[in-house]
Formats: sequence, structure tokens, C-alpha cells
Amino acid sequence: MAEIRVLVVPPDMSGLRLDVALARLAPELSRSRAQRLLDGGHVLLCGRPAKAAARLRGGERLDLTVPDPEPSGLLAQDLPLSVLFEDRDLLVLDKAAGMVVHPARGTPHSTVVNALLHHLGMPSVAGERLGLVHRLDKDTSGCLVVAKTEAALAALQSSFKAREVEKRYLALCHGRLAPEGTLDTPYGRHPRDRVRFTARLETVRRAVTAWRVREAFQAATLAEVALHTGRTHQIRVHLSELGHPLLADAIYGGARREARLAPEETVRRAAEALGRQALHAWRLGFDHPRTGKRLELEATLPADFQAALAVLRGER
Repeated sequence: MAEIRVLVVPPDMSGLRLDVALARLAPELSRSRAQRLLDGGHVLLCGRPAKAAARLRGGERLDLTVPDPEPSGLLAQDLPLSVLFEDRDLLVLDKAAGMVVHPARGTPHSTVVNALLHHLGMPSVAGERLGLVHRLDKDTSGCLVVAKTEAALAALQSSFKAREVEKRYLALCHGRLAPEGTLDTPYGRHPRDRVRFTARLETVRRAVTAWRVREAFQAATLAEVALHTGRTHQIRVHLSELGHPLLADAIYGGARREARLAPEETVRRAAEALGRQALHAWRLGFDHPRTGKRLELEATLPADFQAALAVLRGER
């Protein structure tokens, strides 16, 4: 059954846009869900459908109809998931490298979303995100947070947008990085290669990445990287354009550099032991969306990453 709510716009919301007021009056709805309701005519302003940009005076009546979710064709699959934390509001996964987060063209199944549907006892799901607050590249392993309620999704999205979430990665890159540093650059999609991103642009969007060296090898570095923004491929782009691409990164130069090395070279053997870009979402810290308690989760380095480090340390 669809849920019907009647809301009254308070006087202090006079002058606000309808979509902004709706987000405040119904904070349990995510921004994307509220926008879909507006676009679908499920929000009546004084008895009539209204556009998101409509300005309010205060005192108006809003009739909000929240329809039952419709199946989206995303089906449950019994796939292994490593759960670091779970309660009624959210869960944090240790995503395996090689696993796509969301079904897309070319990867319609065997994704994190398909596995989550089985884990949560849902045969299918409406919408496209299933509470996904952020994403990881297919070949990046580690911490991934998923909201289980609309309220948790909205709160976590707000925390990510406000840069209140601690995101730390472990990265293996070519060459010897400076002991620590920060990059603050423009950022956007590459103008000639739509698969890639770059910091070599003139744009208002920025990306901020900080690092400190954890372990230095003869021709490679293990770095702890903190993301202060969450751009697609951000760490891979910044380190590559700094001259230190990740080991085994096929898009941003790591694999090309390894191909020029002799087969017995340590860095090449380490990249082959890893077999995918050397990036692991090691640590995630954020305030719980309902209790406010600080959660700090860590994902142990997976076996392939440990094997690469063993090669660089001369242990194998």
C-alpha cells in the first residue's frame, strides 16, 4: 500500500524552494528519492502537482504519496560477502577486488548489489542504488558502507558531502614518494579519453589527496592515502600524474611501466603477484546516522596485496 502523508509548510520556510523544504520536512527521504517523487507528481502543493523549483510562502499544504517500490530487475544472488559491521541502519562491507559494486552494461549480475539482496533477504529491489552511499572501483578492495533505510542513506550522503567521513587507503605505487604531501588540484573527465579522469584541466571542481609513506622500497612505495574529496579514480589519477602510478594499474600507466621492466625485476613480480591495481580502502570512519556514535572500521589487507608486499620485501 502506498503511504500518504499530509504536511504543512511552517512560516519559517517562506521563500524556500519546494524540493529544499521537502528535504527538511521529510528528512528520512534521500535527495534522489524526494526528487523522483516530485518528478512523478507524487507531491501536491495546495492540491496540485508542483515543480521542484516552486517558491513557498508558508502555510501551504503538501500531500505526499510514497508509492510501494517497484521491482527493478536486480535479483538476489548467493555470493560471498565479508561484513565488517551491521545493524538495523547500515552495514559496512570489506569488498573483494574484482567485484563490481552495481550491475551495469557488461556486468548485469554477480555484483555487490546482487549479493546484498540475498544477504538482506530481498528477492529484488526498487531503484538503482540500494542504499549505496559511495562506490569503489571494481579492482579496489576494502571498506564500503551501505545504508539500509532512507533516513540512514540521507544522513550518510550528507556526511560524505560535508567531508565529515574519514577515508584512508593503502596504495602501492611506482618509485619513491616524498615522505608526505598533499595534492589540491582541478579535476574532471579527460577531454579526449572518456574512460579516464585528469587533474590537468581548468575547472571549478577540485580534488584533494594527502599521503604519508608507510614503507619505502627500492623502486616502489607503500603509502597511506587520505581522501578529502571523493572524485572518481582520484588516488589513481593524482599519483599517476605525480609520476607514481599504482602498480598494475592498466588505465593510468602502472601496467605500461611494468611491461618495460625485465621479468625478474622485483616491482614487476610484485605487480604480477597482485594482478590488479594496488589500492585498498583500508579505513572508514563516520558518525552513526542514528546514534551519533563514531564508527571506525578497518579492512585487513587481502592476500594478493600481502603477496605483492612480500615480493617487495624480498620474502618470496
